[in-house]
Amino acid sequence: MEKIEIRKATIGDLGELAELFNEYRVFYKKKPDVESAEQFLRERLTKNESEIFVSFNGIIMTGFAQLYPLFSSTRMKKIWLLNDLFVKEEFRGQGFSKALVERVKELCLQSGACGFMLETAKTNEIGNQLYQKMGLALDKEFNVYNWMVEVG
Repeated sequence: MEKIEIRKATIGDLGELAELFNEYRVFYKKKPDVESAEQFLRERLTKNESEIFVSFNGIIMTGFAQLYPLFSSTRMKKIWLLNDLFVKEEFRGQGFSKALVERVKELCLQSGACGFMLETAKTNEIGNQLYQKMGLALDKEFNVYNWMVEVG
């Protein structure tokens, strides 16, 4: 196995990243649309609206993590939302997810943030186990509510 490399995504990564992002969306039961995925990611990168890290096994892009900046009023600090974390199925269990989460922790420290948050399905057994092993605490104090306009 090659050494795991994690780095910040660039516009040059867009084609390969869009393919992964499309797989991620399909995993969450969305219709495949690589063209829209590429457009969405291009906007995030060119407008500096998110931080995207990509993982590699040699020259093969294996996964990505995308975060959005938020602010915690009670802490009066930035907090990151880890909105997307995905590793190709054939590379799961090889440390890529762990390496991406470690890079997210580094971003928090480097940016002076108070931490990061994420949500995942209760049925995501692998993810839920990983996050607890990585030192993330399951919030048992607060309920999370959503109001969403369904767009497809």
